[in-house]
Amino acid sequence: MASPQLQTERLVLRQWKDDDLWPFVELNADPEVMEYFPAPVTAEQSAEMMGVQQSLLDAGKPALFAAEIWATSTFIGFIGLSVPRFEAPFTPCVEIGWRLARSAWGHGYATEGADAVLKYAFVSLGLPEVVSFTAEGNKRSRAVMERLRMSHDPAEDFDHPSVPSGDPLQRHVLYRKSRPR
Repeated sequence: MASPQLQTERLVLRQWKDDDLWPFVELNADPEVMEYFPAPVTAEQSAEMMGVQQSLLDAGKPALFAAEIWATSTFIGFIGLSVPRFEAPFTPCVEIGWRLARSAWGHGYATEGADAVLKYAFVSLGLPEVVSFTAEGNKRSRAVMERLRMSHDPAEDFDHPSVPSGDPLQRHVLYRKSRPR
């Protein structure tokens, strides 16, 4: 099965390539990019994550697409789907997420790419709902969720079980979007 590829006006969301590894390692080591995560991701973890995503895309399962700017073929990060591996009142579920290089912030790429991924999730994968969540203070990601017209009910906000108790990043907000009728 060929890996899916999505194209927007400015982006290509595609299978990962070997050349993506070092820019991905740099992205995951950037303290500003990783501000709302408990710790940066190591080179080894980045390589493992990339391999897992390649396999998931090849299998036609929810996965994170490598994101590149169409006009320049510049790798800028990822936008895509994942299945959380922790238990919470809203799991099992499929999550939409993104992580972009700082140079790609403020251009609308996350919203543009995530909009295409939502269409793929609902039309190609037939998912009934997609969620997104982030640390409570992550205003940039929350703004993307709101631009995607995802709904937020504060009663569903939760303490992320993978973040240590008392850590300021523990409290997370949950957003949802249902498949259009």
